[in-house]
Amino acid sequence: MEDYREKFTKHIANTNFKRLKTKTQEFLKSKAFEYRFTFMELKELVDVAIDFEMWDEKPLDEIWEDNKNKKIALAKVKNIHNSLKNLPKSYINFTAQKPKDSKFDFFLYKKEGLGLGSCPVASPKTRCCNLMTLDAVESCGFDCSYCSIQSFYNENKIGFDENFAKKLQNLKLNPSKTYHIGTGQSSDSLMWGNKHGILEALLKFAQNNPNVILEFKTKSDNITYLLEQDVPKNIICTWSLNTPTIIKNEEHLSASLENRINSARELANKGVLIGFHFHPIVVYEGYLSEYKEVINTLLETFEPKEVALVSLGTLTFIKPVIKKLRSRNFKSKILQMPLVDASGKQSYPLELKEEMFRGIYKSFEPWHKEVYFYMCMEDESLWKKVFGYEYGSNEEMEKDMLNFYMKKIEQCKKV
Repeated sequence: MEDYREKFTKHIANTNFKRLKTKTQEFLKSKAFEYRFTFMELKELVDVAIDFEMWDEKPLDEIWEDNKNKKIALAKVKNIHNSLKNLPKSYINFTAQKPKDSKFDFFLYKKEGLGLGSCPVASPKTRCCNLMTLDAVESCGFDCSYCSIQSFYNENKIGFDENFAKKLQNLKLNPSKTYHIGTGQSSDSLMWGNKHGILEALLKFAQNNPNVILEFKTKSDNITYLLEQDVPKNIICTWSLNTPTIIKNEEHLSASLENRINSARELANKGVLIGFHFHPIVVYEGYLSEYKEVINTLLETFEPKEVALVSLGTLTFIKPVIKKLRSRNFKSKILQMPLVDASGKQSYPLELKEEMFRGIYKSFEPWHKEVYFYMCMEDESLWKKVFGYEYGSNEEMEKDMLNFYMKKIEQCKKV
């Protein structure tokens, strides 16, 4: 008994055991001593128990069935866990646990370099547009349950590079090359407005570099500064959209769907090119019907000539993000999904992705010829099945995308 007590203490030190409710901790500890769980068995049980709590399902102690054979007892728990993951989840009667504190600590710091580089999630195993990313701000004020930003920055601490404007002004680019740069990777592009002069610097940069396509990606409705300025035509403002169900339960503190669409409408009225990212598309009971309702609203609200792009993507996790999600004390069904290997990451099976992407792309049929559609970070085998065509390489996709955007920009200049 004494030897296993020491083992147990060592085992739980490398798990999220302390994240569990006290009752579940006590139950799991008693079963660990009874069955002499190995580290891997205990770790898996801790993760399963956390998932049950996050998903608002019955706790581990209520579904556990004792058996003299440890493998049979563990298998029953795993089977229940897998069945919950593989069936479409339901948000009916689910109450999300929203963040208690939305206060942020802002700080200025001296950053080495500008923070301009290749998209950090780019992979040769998935079709990628070779987007360049610019870290104008570090960390986000929204609390989307699936977001990877929380795994890389301190929560509620928002960093601004005090020399950002000067470094951006001094950046030398090849004038004969077209660049596509996005500022929405390490934070939301618009939620901070022009705090510390970031939008002012970015607008000047776009104006001075007409060969740059500068994309502001957001879940915000904070467009006041842009409405007050002359926005260069090579700036595209894009909104990440989701269904009201997902926004309510998984995209905490972000603007409502209505406010996002209204903000896009206001900027389109001003002559700013806009776009939409359906990323992540989340599978739940009746999900395609609700996404189609969102799409119908877009088709009724915008002319395709006003829209540069629509991207499609879904939940894709690296292991540190999954671990981070399970370490947080909140309610979320985001991990209640079938997870399979996706080029070294975890995501939905390809056949399910094909269903979601084909369904949503088909709903956009009136825009197919005038708007650029693409899938973000998805297996290249899906392109032919979803769009009816495919690219031979990332470079081919990048070239086609840039040419399309530049044509849209030139059309906007003539209006």
